[in-house]
Amino acid sequence: MIELSDDRNRIDVATVQGWLALSYWSPGIERELVERAIAGSHCLGAYDGEVQVGFARMITDHATFAWLADVWIEERMRGQGIARRMVQWFLDHPGFAGIRRIALTTADAHGVYAALGFTPLVRPGRYMERIAPDLRAILEAAP
Repeated sequence: MIELSDDRNRIDVATVQGWLALSYWSPGIERELVERAIAGSHCLGAYDGEVQVGFARMITDHATFAWLADVWIEERMRGQGIARRMVQWFLDHPGFAGIRRIALTTADAHGVYAALGFTPLVRPGRYMERIAPDLRAILEAAP
């Protein structure tokens, strides 16, 4: 049985950094940046015994807005509903109750998030972002 825990001391930062460095949204991300991201977020790990097999984090003001980020499941563990359980864990957590908007981006997991109530943007023309030039170059070069 996969255990979910938000105990920050259990997070295997080296493993998480390795996963995120392979992702399409943060390729090559440095450990120091991952450590800062973890420090500023409510993090959740998925564990098969003592081995971390998943990670997700929520960034929020705990009132009106939250951003779900870095949902990652170890490749050998995918397809078992772990990511869905992790996202549902955040949605059910009392610390996130009543938040008016929870946002995320995904290139390939729309079905996972749609099943949990996420929808395309209501007004996409109002959405803007400011991206560091080095990240913009990486994202524009990616498929």
